[in-house]
Amino acid sequence: MSDPLATPHLALPYIAAAQAQKHVTHNEALRLVDGIVQLAVEAVAATTPPGSPLEGMRYLLGSAPTGVWSGKAGALALYVDGAWLFATPEIGWIAFDKATETVLVRKTSGWAAL
Repeated sequence: MSDPLATPHLALPYIAAAQAQKHVTHNEALRLVDGIVQLAVEAVAATTPPGSPLEGMRYLLGSAPTGVWSGKAGALALYVDGAWLFATPEIGWIAFDKATETVLVRKTSGWAAL
């Protein structure tokens, strides 16, 4: 079931009518949009976080990620503002794998080259 406080596809948080510090929710949504749109990832099926990630790095996680990625199998990991942010890819998402210079599409069976 989807979160009634977030958009159905990208899980962008809604700003509540009487919410204090609305900029926090808005900035979180901007971080997600920035990380998901025009998706180009450093690696696919990654399991080990890089030791010194750079701002804006993105990884498609494998089935058994470790460290700070533990428990996030299959997620998109985004390094933003010095921390990891995670998004769940949906069927139909398209990504460019920088390592192999391959365009991928998310299918029910996982990521596949176009």
